Amino acid sequence: MSTKPVLYSYFRSSCSWRVRFALAIKGIDYETKPVHLMKDEQHSDWFRAINPMKQVPVLIIDGQTLAQSTSILEYLEETRPNRPLLPDRSDPVLRATVRRICQDIVSGIQPFQNISVLSEVAADRNQAQKCIAVGFEALERTLSVTSGKFCVGNEITMADLCLAPQVFNANRFKVDMSKYPVIGRVMESIEELQEYRDSHPDNQPDSPQP
Repeated sequence: MSTKPVLYSYFRSSCSWRVRFALAIKGIDYETKPVHLMKDEQHSDWFRAINPMKQVPVLIIDGQTLAQSTSILEYLEETRPNRPLLPDRSDPVLRATVRRICQDIVSGIQPFQNISVLSEVAADRNQAQKCIAVGFEALERTLSVTSGKFCVGNEITMADLCLAPQVFNANRFKVDMSKYPVIGRVMESIEELQEYRDSHPDNQPDSPQP
């Protein structure tokens, strides 16, 4: 008898959303256990026992406890290659391109909107907005070369799973998205996917009800 995977998640966490998106695309049923970041539940003893880094997401699957969103995406890709999120192994350059775009977003842009970072700069939304804009200027140039329907060609990849939450954040911080038409075009394709809608923050069990 198999055990359903468990995802420790926060509805508005970009990192959690990447993993929810991947689980949806790969058709993996799972249980959500919310960790309320605004209530500091990530600092609780019970959660620190699960992840000493005190960060979401954490995915418990196959008897393993996995953390860090991109590591989880890689694990899911290696163990469940259905609906692949990386180009074929015969094209290592294209695979490296996907991973590069992922890192541009998760390491170069997204950390500046983390709760822990914003708390240190007095939640300076203007600073977060500037950081996103600088990152998006570079990403726009990259995607103008690599994109088709999605970030890299015409198939959805890990890069798109990283892009969607970042655009959501950009809108939260009122970044002028009209300056980034290629990003906007790719997002239109992503938004057509049912898996995008299923994994969206508004559709999570811990999302505040209107």
